[in-house]
Amino acid sequence: MNTIELEIQDNTATLWLNRPQVHNAFNFEMLGEIINAIEEVNANTDILCLVIRGRGKSFCAGADLNWLKEGAQNNYQQNYTESLELSRCFLSIYNCRKPTIAMIHGVSLGGANGLLAACDMAYCSDDATFSLSEVKIGIVPACISPYIIKRVGEFGARDLMLTGRRLNGQEAEKYRLVNKSLSPDVLEDYMLSTIHLLKTSGPEAMIHCKQLINQVANKLSLNDAYYYTAKLIAEIRASDEGQEGMAAFLEKRKPNWVK
Repeated sequence: MNTIELEIQDNTATLWLNRPQVHNAFNFEMLGEIINAIEEVNANTDILCLVIRGRGKSFCAGADLNWLKEGAQNNYQQNYTESLELSRCFLSIYNCRKPTIAMIHGVSLGGANGLLAACDMAYCSDDATFSLSEVKIGIVPACISPYIIKRVGEFGARDLMLTGRRLNGQEAEKYRLVNKSLSPDVLEDYMLSTIHLLKTSGPEAMIHCKQLINQVANKLSLNDAYYYTAKLIAEIRASDEGQEGMAAFLEKRKPNWVK
């Protein structure tokens, strides 16, 4: 991989955006490599969670300027093909089977906010800078909009997308663009504490929980959810992990997935 690195340690995968010379701005190649990395994480049963972060001074400066210049010369079909890859990248993160955490420092501009918004959790340093700045160059944050709107709501999205205003970490937390903004000296420990909590949860239960949230939030009516949720919990209770978890609780011991 030329634009990212994927490290696996202690059942945690870390996907590093690795173009620090351009503040990890993404291009077509990086999008494909992120998608491939997510597929690898999904397939690896030893990985319990995924952290996405950036090498160097920033998380991500959005789309690479040279890639944008090339896009300005492309015809509609070429632009459409590349835009589909961008949408596929965000959707692959959103649909990742494992819990995902974005760690933001430096800048997160334009499309970079789609990377973090598609994650289950996003943490940043108080001095990080965010902006949905597409309107400033006469375009729109189209492919990231489903995930931004899910995070900040319709009218928060109107505010941020129409003005292109810049936010620091604490302001991003108030808008709910990130889950938590902290001083840089405690940010890493906070992430590690979250990973510790994830590692005490049933691995299969977390996968099913993500699927449950996706179904209930995006696909099912209340009537459909009535049957889907009852069927799911009945199946999970009868599963090996469900049986072990309930037995451990009743016997006042740790379940076998907790090391």
